[in-house]
Amino acid sequence: MAERKLPAPEQTPENRAWLDAAREGRFLLPWCDDCGRTHWYPRAVCPHCWSTKVSFKPASGRATVYSHSTMLRVDPPYTLAYVALDEGPLMMTNLVDRPAAGWQIGQAVRVRFTPAEDGTPVAVFAPA
Repeated sequence: MAERKLPAPEQTPENRAWLDAAREGRFLLPWCDDCGRTHWYPRAVCPHCWSTKVSFKPASGRATVYSHSTMLRVDPPYTLAYVALDEGPLMMTNLVDRPAAGWQIGQAVRVRFTPAEDGTPVAVFAPA
């Protein structure tokens, strides 16, 4: 099954550390040093307590499918999803390496990186 090339993510000061780690094949999440909670997407302010003491820490890369929708009227078809990361946050992503009919809510998935149109790594999730 052919995979589509994903658009390149915008590179900002808030996601620079995440992109640098992704280029090395490492999956990081932003954590708040004040309240101890993680969140997704990378931003300078914790959405839970509004602290600016946010740092990146290694994450497991494991998740479960929370919801998904397959775009069938395009070539090639692709599946968008929200996955619930083991660390807590939901992440919008693409599901790969399985036909559209093969995805189920609650299915275990694992992160991998695929190059975007400009070569920047993008996190997608495949069956665990």
